[in-house]
Amino acid sequence: MSFIRNKWYVAAWDGEVANAPISRKICGEPIVLYRKLDGSVVALRDACPHRLLPLSMGIREGDNLRCKYHGLVVTPEGKPCEMPLTNERVNEKLTTPVYPVTEHHRFVWVWIGEAAKADPALVPDFWPCSTEGWVFDGGYMRVGCDYRLFIDNLMDLTHETYVHMGSIGQKELMEAPLETRVEGDQVFLSRWMPNIDPPPFWREALKQNGKVDRWQICQFLDPCSVIIDVGVSPVEAGDTLESHDSGVRGFVIDSMTPETETSCHYFWGMARNFDINDAGVTARIKAGQNRIFNEDIEVLERQQRSIAENPDMALRTLSIDSGGAHARRIIERMAANG
Repeated sequence: MSFIRNKWYVAAWDGEVANAPISRKICGEPIVLYRKLDGSVVALRDACPHRLLPLSMGIREGDNLRCKYHGLVVTPEGKPCEMPLTNERVNEKLTTPVYPVTEHHRFVWVWIGEAAKADPALVPDFWPCSTEGWVFDGGYMRVGCDYRLFIDNLMDLTHETYVHMGSIGQKELMEAPLETRVEGDQVFLSRWMPNIDPPPFWREALKQNGKVDRWQICQFLDPCSVIIDVGVSPVEAGDTLESHDSGVRGFVIDSMTPETETSCHYFWGMARNFDINDAGVTARIKAGQNRIFNEDIEVLERQQRSIAENPDMALRTLSIDSGGAHARRIIERMAANG
């Protein structure tokens, strides 16, 4: 598999990166992350330039990392500043690759590719995560599947009927027509479900009984993210697929950073515009999402194993797969273009 280069990838939640170094493999490249004394984030190749022991095992000294094997000290710029023998002249050829890094929308992003092209303005637009009137939180899971399988899953929410039948699934998901459109390198899959009974989660969020209009708008953002505009509003409000702010609305935030060809880092959460000052609601939604996404992961990891067990068979595409199919074509084109 060729990963897409010259893109920003979520490497961690902002709270995950602290003084102690952590390690994440992204697009096959091991990276160590830590914060300097001024709070800014450093991202280096997770390998000492001497004997390649992971620097994430090292000792933090000021803004530098000392390798735990022989004591070589590496600066945030990936350069050595002290040799194992302290009276030895520093060998400036022993450098460690440095990755551009930025923080947006509660995430730490790392640029995989040519550093000169790393423009923070190119970070995917997770606007609900950073907009006044919205609150956002979530979690992280390492998943043993190709990140593209996760994109397929999130761009086809008909699976909710069966995989999540106890929480957000309902039969109307199988009955509502789908609308797919491609805008540049983004894909949108929309579903409008008018005049239905809300599932338990949305009935509790709306805090009233009665029929609702429900919507799901899945948006693929390259290289590996899907945000899903979801919610319900009372039928009498007269909302539409184009304008739906009369009830309760949220954005499910999903970014599936590739780790290897058959594993990924799953960063997930929900931004919402209701009960935004209620920390209890935030905690309950996070716990509920954790349960729901573990149901997805059970399916996706087993699917990945089944793909390996059935090399003579191929994934087939039905009408419900149109969003994921368009996203895969964009991914293939970008990867081929380097």
